Amino acid sequence: MDLRKLKTLIDLVSESNVSELEITEAEGKVRIVKSSGAPLVMQQPVAMVAAPAAAPAGPPAAPAADAAPAGHAVKSPMVGTFYRSASPGAKPFVELGSVVKEGETICIIEAMKILNEIEADKSGTVTKILSENGQAVEYGQPLFIIE
Repeated sequence: MDLRKLKTLIDLVSESNVSELEITEAEGKVRIVKSSGAPLVMQQPVAMVAAPAAAPAGPPAAPAADAAPAGHAVKSPMVGTFYRSASPGAKPFVELGSVVKEGETICIIEAMKILNEIEADKSGTVTKILSENGQAVEYGQPLFIIE
């Protein structure tokens, strides 16, 4: 959806008695909810990817110490779709074991049809890649571990 159109819709909701507005178009679905003054905007793509089948029951969950990998976590600065390379079929920006410098592009996050290059905020070696190519990511979600 066009950013100007989205801004106009937000302004209309802000200035009216409407508390919620939902619009579905070919590019996706937008829902604007007014709550205590400022409207909240949520945008979802129309095509949804099915979640993988649940794994059969196995051994108990790993200890909490394994939940937070050691090293520096590079976190997502926004909500969007994670991509490891600049285009489909292109070589990923980084692989496991890649040595990166602070400021070097390590992935792309697509948000509202804009491709945002995400840079390493620390120099070091990539020891873990925590997101899959094409996966939706949340604000603050760890993407890589650099040691």
